Amino acid sequence: MFPALQQQEGRQDEGAAEKDGIEGTIEVSDSRDDEKDIEERRDVESIRSGQSTSSTSTRTDHERQHVQDAEPRDLESLQTITTNSPPFSIFTTKQKRFIVFMVAMAGFFSPLSANIYFPALNTLAIDFDVSSATINLTLTTYMIFQGLAPTIFGDLADMAGRRPAYLIGFAVYIGACIGIACCDSFAALLILRCLQSSGSSGTIALGSGVVADIATSAERGVWMGWATSGPMVAPALAPVLGGIFAQFLGWRWIFWFLVIAACCFVVPLALTFPETGRNVVGNGSIAPQGWNMSLLNYLQVRKARREVQPLERTVTRDSQRTAQQALAKTRKLRIPNPLNCVSVILEKDVALLLFYNSLVYCAFYDVMASAPQLLAEIYGYDALQIGLCFLPFGCGCFLAPTISGKLMDWNFRRTARNIGYVIVKGKSNDLRNFPLERVRIGVVVPMVIIGDAALLCYGWVMQVETSLAAPLVLMFIMGLTLTGAFNAMSVMVVDLHPLSPATATAANNLVRCLMGAGATAVVIYMIDAMGRGWCFTLVAGVVAVFSPILWVLEKWGPQWREARRVRVEAAKARGDRAVDVEKEASGDPSIPVDAASVVREEERQKR
Repeated sequence: MFPALQQQEGRQDEGAAEKDGIEGTIEVSDSRDDEKDIEERRDVESIRSGQSTSSTSTRTDHERQHVQDAEPRDLESLQTITTNSPPFSIFTTKQKRFIVFMVAMAGFFSPLSANIYFPALNTLAIDFDVSSATINLTLTTYMIFQGLAPTIFGDLADMAGRRPAYLIGFAVYIGACIGIACCDSFAALLILRCLQSSGSSGTIALGSGVVADIATSAERGVWMGWATSGPMVAPALAPVLGGIFAQFLGWRWIFWFLVIAACCFVVPLALTFPETGRNVVGNGSIAPQGWNMSLLNYLQVRKARREVQPLERTVTRDSQRTAQQALAKTRKLRIPNPLNCVSVILEKDVALLLFYNSLVYCAFYDVMASAPQLLAEIYGYDALQIGLCFLPFGCGCFLAPTISGKLMDWNFRRTARNIGYVIVKGKSNDLRNFPLERVRIGVVVPMVIIGDAALLCYGWVMQVETSLAAPLVLMFIMGLTLTGAFNAMSVMVVDLHPLSPATATAANNLVRCLMGAGATAVVIYMIDAMGRGWCFTLVAGVVAVFSPILWVLEKWGPQWREARRVRVEAAKARGDRAVDVEKEASGDPSIPVDAASVVREEERQKR
């Protein structure tokens, strides 16, 4: 059952409780999976039977145990816990799993389209009567737009919601794939590849935004890991698929396959994927506008409205309308501004983090881009065999998000326990005085060290041309550790900008894709000039030389984050005062006090 229906049932029960003179609130226990759903149903039944529990800010036994075990260093700097505050998200665990699964599948298409193309490059050059250097322009332009497009889709998603951005992106993507499958000129191929990249690459930024909508910082690591598993696995699997299609069916079937796969995915996405944008649905308890509802959600809401009494139906609709108006006042529909991500990049801590994350990303793609040529030169493999050699790399990439996500969440809980910080599950926790940078970087450092060492060894085993087992094992290790490292840094980017996660992820994508495009363009020339061993020694050395950036972020990052929070709150306060003055002068009615306070409090907690 989706949140809009859950909310209407809750309002009906609250109305019955008020008629019986019952006051108070229900504290819903935070458990997992089926136990959580059972507890929620018990609470609803207790309201219907006229029972209630008194509202209190007393901590649960689990929270008391946290406090007893911890030794707070500075109790005044820790947050005040209120167990009767609204949950951060009312989506159940099963619903979150479905949402994140859809996010991972949506993010699968951008790297899939980029890498499935490689085995067909020689065939395309022959069919379009151009040189290999010219056909490679389709790769360069794809990566450029892969970095630029998310700046538009990220801003659109943070402004209007996640569902519209997803559906628009896939419409552009499917149209471009159909055009490529039918095109007969190189100019058309070049333009359509840019459109294909634009439509699919926005899903990466949108995925991070969705996870930030439904998961708190304390639990974000695992959810973000699963959300990025699709984009991480695609680069390893795509060459295998591309080799099969190019060898047996022809290059056009690569794009017909993408059309079929995208259509099979976008239909259930449109029918079942709920809106999660917090500026549209809050914590999920507010129904989105009718045009932004999934079909399943719309049918459930319609059924619930038919089952209630006319008076209760009117009250429910009025309360929904009031809440929607309150959220609508916090956002303005406008043309998406790609320059918004530039302001994110210019922040000191974010700029350093994005730069180092992009270096790790470049090292990752240097291996990816050079492996086909090296495997062909050393072992004499054809396109299909080369594609199969990417499978160990893909296995490492698939495991990395889950492992790094669990490590991030474990490190978060461990650090909180050590400093006496009480984490309230499912609630928005105040992280102003929490060492968030230390928690994330503590996972990044060991993964970078292991991955960098594997990269160095990879260059020299390729130099001496050992048996195939050695590079494949090292590719697995690099896929696991390098992917885990920049996955942890991507989560940190979202943590630093919780109010605009899609825009922040778009900034991350812009920097790393542009740097990655440059790195993949020169790696073959570097190997030819320096040799395989010294080329990857240089790449590993660059990553190692700039590693002190992580120490700088851990030491000064909290200060920069707090200064940004104060600056944002001051700007928002000035904007609120200006709006109040304008309304008072024009005589327009203001937002209801209770709804406005809820919205402001939620935004304050997220910061």
